[in-house]
Amino acid sequence: MEAIYMDHNATTPLRAEVREAMSPYLNEVFGNASSIHTCGRAAAKGINRAREQVAEALGCRPEEVVFTGGGTEADNQAIKGVACALREKGNHIITTQIEHHAVLHTCQYLEKQGFQVTYLPADEYGMVDPHNVRRAINDHTILISVMHANNEVGTVQPLAEIGRIAREKDVLLHTDAIQTFGKLPTRVDELGVDLLSLSAHKLYGPKGVGALYVRQGTRLDPLLHGGHHERNRRAGTENVAGIVGLGRAAELALTEMEEEAGRLASLRERLWHGIVANVEGVRRNGHPTQALPGTLNACFEYIEGESIVLGLDMKGIAVSSGSACTAGALDPSHVLLAMGLEPGIAQGAVRFSLGRENTVEQVETVVAALQGVIKPLQVMMAS
Repeated sequence: MEAIYMDHNATTPLRAEVREAMSPYLNEVFGNASSIHTCGRAAAKGINRAREQVAEALGCRPEEVVFTGGGTEADNQAIKGVACALREKGNHIITTQIEHHAVLHTCQYLEKQGFQVTYLPADEYGMVDPHNVRRAINDHTILISVMHANNEVGTVQPLAEIGRIAREKDVLLHTDAIQTFGKLPTRVDELGVDLLSLSAHKLYGPKGVGALYVRQGTRLDPLLHGGHHERNRRAGTENVAGIVGLGRAAELALTEMEEEAGRLASLRERLWHGIVANVEGVRRNGHPTQALPGTLNACFEYIEGESIVLGLDMKGIAVSSGSACTAGALDPSHVLLAMGLEPGIAQGAVRFSLGRENTVEQVETVVAALQGVIKPLQVMMAS
């Protein structure tokens, strides 16, 4: 039985080209990039090249790229860093109810430190209204944090419009672009952002490494202390091999993005139409057009999503019931609840997130397998 992986929003397999780029830095080029001897300079050269590759994908200066230990750290660095640096200016932060918990929990932590946070709603498609952003800004607002695209339902936010509002009001804008970097254009000037978080393992790079774009002139306190690394913005000896892998993955994604996005969007729609034609009681979640090309989130009425995930897993098919960071949680998705779904319906959510190795044949196999999983569960629920 062929194993089929459709959980690419959770993580992606390491590309052979990325592994090859990393290999020297796991072996002979093992130096500390802060060392001034030959071995250290060789490691620093690899980091500098990766910084250029990431900057090219973002359309920014290499010195505006700060390497981190992952996307969660990048989100924390952006939000806590701005909050601490600008506390004398204000204590109000605006975010949304549908953010990843790396943003939500960070904002909740800051509330305990005396900050005020406005959590904006989303509509039935998971879209945030820029007018709500404008209305939420007050004289004490120092930061807006709105994700570029939602990790569960795939809805892409009107970030450029929000960016124009932020600039007009002289408020910093951060975006969690962890799901879009390498999949959709993330040119920082076009998006109008001052800070942008990204992660390597979402685009066929290694786990445990990410980056934060910090626009030149943005005040930001470091999250970690203990060294001068990353221009005094992130202390700690750099994960050289991981950073090199991130750079190479970004370079590959940039060259393939447009073609791959079209292919994945076609597969996504084929999957959805196959499900609708063969399974009763299903609804699609997220925006039908303004969405990540490979993400499909659907609710199967009166059936727990976890049961479907486990049933498909027994057939060698990997999908999820939501964010990988909340897998195993008994509560319905906070994203779907924010979109207005009833808890009983939201419990039936399954996320299919397609990637490079998925094919038309695999989509057909998943549709057939889904029928075999759903129908017995529906019979069981009806009895």
